[in-house]
Amino acid sequence: MRMRKLGWLASVALAVVVGATAAPASGQTAPEPLGVTSFSGAYLAGRAAEADNDLDAAIEYYKRALVSDPDNEPVQQSIMLALIADGQFEKALPFAERLKAVPDVERFSRVALAVDAFRKKDFAEAEYMLKLSLSSDLDKLIAGVMTAWAKAGAGDAKGGIEHLGTLEGPQWYGLFLNIHRALIADYAGLKDEAEKAYDETVLARSAADVAPEAYVRLIEAYSGFLARKGDKAKALDVLRRIDEFSPSRPSTAALRKDIVGGRPIPLLAPTPQEGAAELLLDVGSALNRGGGEAFVRLYLQFARALSPKNDAVLIQLGAVAEQQQKLEEAIKFYGEVSPKSPLKRISELQLGLNLAELKRTDEAVSHLTKLIEMDPTDMRAYLALGGTYAGEEKFREAAGVYDRAVAQLKNPVRSDWSVFYQRGIAYERLKEWPKAEPNFKKALELFPNQPQVLNYLGYSWIDMNTNLEEGLEMIKKAVDLRPSDGFIIDSLGWGYYRLGRYEEAVTELERAVALQPADPVLNDHLGDAYWRVGRKLEATFQWSHARDLKPEPDLLAKVTEKLAKGLPDEPPRAMAALDTKPAANTATDASPADGPKVDVAPEPQATQQAAAPAAPAQQGQSYTVGPGQSLWSIAVDKLGDGQRFGEILDLNPSLGRNPNLIYPGQELKLP
Repeated sequence: MRMRKLGWLASVALAVVVGATAAPASGQTAPEPLGVTSFSGAYLAGRAAEADNDLDAAIEYYKRALVSDPDNEPVQQSIMLALIADGQFEKALPFAERLKAVPDVERFSRVALAVDAFRKKDFAEAEYMLKLSLSSDLDKLIAGVMTAWAKAGAGDAKGGIEHLGTLEGPQWYGLFLNIHRALIADYAGLKDEAEKAYDETVLARSAADVAPEAYVRLIEAYSGFLARKGDKAKALDVLRRIDEFSPSRPSTAALRKDIVGGRPIPLLAPTPQEGAAELLLDVGSALNRGGGEAFVRLYLQFARALSPKNDAVLIQLGAVAEQQQKLEEAIKFYGEVSPKSPLKRISELQLGLNLAELKRTDEAVSHLTKLIEMDPTDMRAYLALGGTYAGEEKFREAAGVYDRAVAQLKNPVRSDWSVFYQRGIAYERLKEWPKAEPNFKKALELFPNQPQVLNYLGYSWIDMNTNLEEGLEMIKKAVDLRPSDGFIIDSLGWGYYRLGRYEEAVTELERAVALQPADPVLNDHLGDAYWRVGRKLEATFQWSHARDLKPEPDLLAKVTEKLAKGLPDEPPRAMAALDTKPAANTATDASPADGPKVDVAPEPQATQQAAAPAAPAQQGQSYTVGPGQSLWSIAVDKLGDGQRFGEILDLNPSLGRNPNLIYPGQELKLP
């Protein structure tokens, strides 16, 4: 189960108002009588609800607490922040007004009031509200850039640009200041100033490490500027820079099509409200790293209040909701994306994946099937639908989906390897090895030395007592390529075990369990190996541990029997040396420990998947991105599960939580 995030109070360092009373654990709810009848009970229940990311419940509990103590400042702060994060901006404003002079929370209360002033086009009031008494570097940036937009809204765009020049801060300020210098100048029609700022920012490639999504959106804005200026060739040339980061970025493809077609290209920030929203989106997307969802929600909801129909904001909010396991809310955000938006298909794919995650399988299947019908060439939709069926162990239906996908691939390319790989897994699970094996080989043809495929095919051969030497070498190569992947190392160890090489099996399986200590299959494997080398007490310990890790029912039954009786005196398939006796062409029930990942989904283009880790992943190795790779395929390749791409994002802040911003030759840190 995911670890739940801390509540808003911890984030803004509010005072404790209930003495030394401890808050309930995040998985608990306050006893109803306490929540109803006492101030402290309602307050603590609100804290617990926040920890569970249940903002609606938290707000209701804080309301109860305020009935008992209407002037309690910390509770007012909590409910204001919860209302903003929950998108109830209007209801938050009265609390923001009361708290505008409270230093601990003014960075949110005064920004909220400034956002409201922007909406009312009261730019003088907005500028006044943005004068903060206490502020961090981030708060200074937000207040400073929003002040520049307020000046532009009041008719003094040059003054706004000059104000940006007065802001001093860390080196990372530069990207944000240059972006908004360009956008304000573009908004005000100061073409020379705008082009200079655009050009300088785009050329500062290293700045992209600070906020990749903001940098790419700036490139798109510059391309639009050049197109409006009549320089179509340069506009398209500038746009090609994005291909280094994300060759299939939907908004870039749509912009390119509009430029080529000679259609009008709107400003990225056509109003001061949109400009301020762009800043808050920039900040939110840059901060959207594992564990920072509380702050990200606040900034994104401020952006949404300024620009309610901003599809990029909605996509980011959907991603944050997924990270917080609020999948119904994520579906709501994705459903609000405009049908005309280039991000619509991404939102629909994410929506379908969330339906599947919620076990609303029939709805997910119907939804994803329609997406395939709308664009039969989009492999992501096939992978999502196939993964949905596989998640329900409907491998026949999954294989049928992958068959349809392959039929669309007249000339498969490297990035299509996962379609064949998943089709191979589906047929292997159906025990139709003659159909499965060619798919694994095709996947390797498209993507030579792909570790996941090497592991699966190599293990399958060993398990079936065929191509033993080649199979073992495949797994060894996969381990060399992914030395920190406990599941692939387990495959090597279990391969040694199946070959009767028990001492070598123990060595590898110990490594595997050290890397994945909470996996019951790996612990069971290590227990078996210990037993075969005579370490029976340790074997019993590993089996007990596997039992306690809540394995699947079939494994639980086997482990329970081992704990009662141990293993037979002779292994059922002892092979002290390699031989090449072929087995029948039928797959067995055994599979590599990492096995087929039935939750395989399309590569996310503008957001992240729901199953983001609760805490930052630990750095284990570096990796150089190859041509045609995506963050999803790297996660499948290196970590054994595309859903784990979020861990890569956690370790690489330069990506700004945007999986689109990888490019060939880029060095990434991997878990």
